[in-house]
Amino acid sequence: MISIKKINDCIGIEIKLKNTNLVLILAEKGYIMCGYLNLETAEKLGDVACVVRGVKTVEELLEKEIEEITENARKLGIKEGMKAKDALKLLSSES
Repeated sequence: MISIKKINDCIGIEIKLKNTNLVLILAEKGYIMCGYLNLETAEKLGDVACVVRGVKTVEELLEKEIEEITENARKLGIKEGMKAKDALKLLSSES
């Protein structure tokens, strides 16, 4: 099952897998992903990406702190420890 949620100008996606959920929020400039996805690959591709862990829903993701980021996310002003909802403001086209 796939659930898609609109968050301002961003899109939240929850994919129910057999043993867990894959959670991702896509924004204009980059994305915030759960720990299921690979930050090393995002870095190699030059993506603006952030990782949070221990979430099962988009709502939980927004309340968590960013644990890891790519260098291009750092260049936008995103920092480890920042709330995901605050990082999302920097990733959106509204910033």
